[in-house]
Parts: sequence; structure tokens; C-alpha cells
Amino acid sequence: MTTANAYPTTQTIRTIGILGGGQLGMMLAEAAIPLGYQCVFLEDNADCPASLYGRVFHSEQLDAFIEAADVFTLEFENTPTSTVEHLTNLSTAGSKQGMFPPLIALDIAQDRLKEKQMFQKLDIATVPFMAVNSEAELQQACQTLGLPIVLKTSRGGYDGKGQFVIKEDSDIKAAWQDLKDAVSGKGALTPTPAPLIAEGFINFSREVSIIAARGQNGQVRGYDLVENHHHQGILAKTQAPAVGTSHLLKQATDAITTVMNHLDYVGVMALELFVVKDARGNDTVLANEIAPRVHNSGHWSIEGAITSQFENHIRAVVNLPLGDTDNVHPAIMLNVLGQYPDISAVLKIDGAHYHSYHKAERDDRKIAHITLMPNDVANLEPALAQLVAILPNKVGLDKKIVAVDDQTKMAEDLTVAESDDTLDKINTQSEDSQLDEVQK
Repeated sequence: MTTANAYPTTQTIRTIGILGGGQLGMMLAEAAIPLGYQCVFLEDNADCPASLYGRVFHSEQLDAFIEAADVFTLEFENTPTSTVEHLTNLSTAGSKQGMFPPLIALDIAQDRLKEKQMFQKLDIATVPFMAVNSEAELQQACQTLGLPIVLKTSRGGYDGKGQFVIKEDSDIKAAWQDLKDAVSGKGALTPTPAPLIAEGFINFSREVSIIAARGQNGQVRGYDLVENHHHQGILAKTQAPAVGTSHLLKQATDAITTVMNHLDYVGVMALELFVVKDARGNDTVLANEIAPRVHNSGHWSIEGAITSQFENHIRAVVNLPLGDTDNVHPAIMLNVLGQYPDISAVLKIDGAHYHSYHKAERDDRKIAHITLMPNDVANLEPALAQLVAILPNKVGLDKKIVAVDDQTKMAEDLTVAESDDTLDKINTQSEDSQLDEVQK
């Protein structure tokens, strides 16, 4: 089988075809243009954010979209796998220059059970889970994992749909009745038959994530661990780097590197993690899920890293050397939800960088983000307080950032990787692809 980084390379790449035209596609295009590349988009919303930067093709114009581009990537993991498979086949045949990331990454990211099984197979610690195909298996999962648990569909589900929290034994029958159709592929939850997944509850202290880029030559470069704050499943705020997590960076970097090498991945990936205590009372991380694309928790990197996640994704897709991922300054990224703020008031705040997505206002919709990078690190929390005060929607922004005693402490977290063998790990090339093994 041809691996993701072994496509024939017989043509010059001039145009990148992006599946999706939302804000991630827009920011990918913003990174591609200075490097000399044009972008086109496959997106049914003609007025999408990415339309500012290139032609938008409707899904019914797939052939024209393919004709217009030389190489392909995507901005969201729920892209139909049939489209990705078609683009992969064209690239394998040599008529196009590649589809990145590989199909197997989407297949796993779209299936919660496969994702957890992959972590387990790769010896990456994750939340306790069990597959559920019947009410009897659900009973067994409740006994094995202990209540409470969350029962979820393996595929599909959004905005709270496709899941049921089982708090006590009397909830089991109702949970099974609510979700059992997903096992056979009936009903509206998911058209694809798949087991349910039962996940045990865990006590975690922080939600963190790590982003890394992998090139077509197998080189991996990782960014800092960041801390994320969510509200009802929507990311509200990211702090980069996550203060006091330098001792967890190698574990997180090793985990995402292992996953990327296993999938023969090309492009940027995010790995979301929980910080928990191990049996000895020490901090450790549990893998929650991957996102096979550029990620909201990496938006700070546009100003806050030497090379942004968006530029490194483009570099990987067109087979250019990856850029330095070092953090240049501590940063806080806030999502603007639902209603635009007064941009003049925002930009009066020291170190504020504003990014509009050119979307119509709508409750809890991500319509912009703001990255704070004041010159003096000591002003980061006061600047955040100023910003929150003028945002129309303050949902999820009430939790304070992790404070640091002084700039030296923050600097230690920024530079710890330089004296750690982590860099030796993340800047090496993988020797063998395990893609065939994953696809068995």
C-alpha cells in the first residue's frame, strides 16, 4: 500500500485545495499566500470566511475543485471519507500531489472507540473505556468501570446528542433504549452501525493540549503544552504555555509523536489531554482525543510562536521544511462568541491581536479570536481582565489564568524543552511507517 508520504511528485504545486471554508481554512490560506501558494475551497457556503482568499466550489462542483488544485488538505475531521479516499486515489495514481492528512487519521478521529483502542494499542494512557454492543454488555461496563459513566455513540453525536450519563443502576435501561439504535445504524444518531463506548469518569485538575506538525519526511516538531478552558463543550480560553506543566511536556510530546508516526501522518495534529494524579500522587496526562487538523487551541501560535500552526501545516502539505515551533512570548487566546466587541477598545489593550472571521453574529458561535501578548508578562492577567470587561459575551471567561510569581518562572516554562531530551525526540525522522498495521 502506498503510504501518505510516498505519492509521486512529478508536478509543481501552485494551488492547495482545502476541504472546508471556515475560519480554519481562512487562516490556512493566510499562511499559504506569503509562501507563494494559492488556495481553493470545497464549501457549500459561498460566503464562508475563506472566500476572502480564494475561489469556493460547491460540493456539487467536486470535479472542478479537483481540477483547480494540485494538492489537498482539510480543515475539519468530519469531512466525508469517500471524498478523501477519492483524492487519495488520484494522488496515488500520480495525477495529484497528495491528500493530507491520510484517510486512516480521519477514520480513527471519526470513531471514538477506534480512537481509544488506538491509544491502548500504542500504550498511551487514556480514560477507562469499554465497547458496548448490548444491554448485557452495558451492565458489565457499569460494573467494571464503576458508576458514574458516560455512554456515547462511537460515531456522530453533537451538542450533547448521542450520549447519556449513567449515574446509578436504574439509569442503565433508559440509556440503552436511548442509544441502542446506533449499534445497528438505525435512527438519526448515526447511519453507520458501530458499538457504543462506555467511558469512566475521571478526576482531572486541568485540560491541556499539545499540537505538533509532521512533515512528509517523517520529521515531527511539537509546540508547548497549553491549558484550555471550556464552557459547555466550546473552547473559551487558551493559555500558552500551560504554566507549571514542563514536567509533563515530554510525556505529551512522546504521545503525539507516537500517534503521528503510527498513522504516517502529514500536517498538524492536536492531542487533547487531561491532567490527573497517578497512584503515587504525581501529575500525569491521559489522552482524550486527537484532532487531525489545525486546532483552536493553537491559534495563539500566529503571534506567539516563531512559526504558526497554520504555516507549519502548509509547509508539511507542500513538502517544505517545517519551521521552528518555539514560543516567543507567553500568550492568552480568547474566542469571541456570538457578538463582536468594539475593536477599537480591544486594540487599546497592550499586546492585543484581533482576528475576525467575518461571520454573522449568532449565539455561542465562534466569530473571532483575540490573542493577548503584553510586553511585560506581569501585565498578562490585568490585560485579560481589561479584555473580558469589554467583551459582550463573557461565558467561560470567569476562571482566572494560572498565575506566575514573576517573569523568570514563566521563562523557565518557555525554555525547559531546550535542556530536555524532548527536542531530540521530536526533531527526529521516523524510520518505519505503521500505516499498514493500523489498517488491518
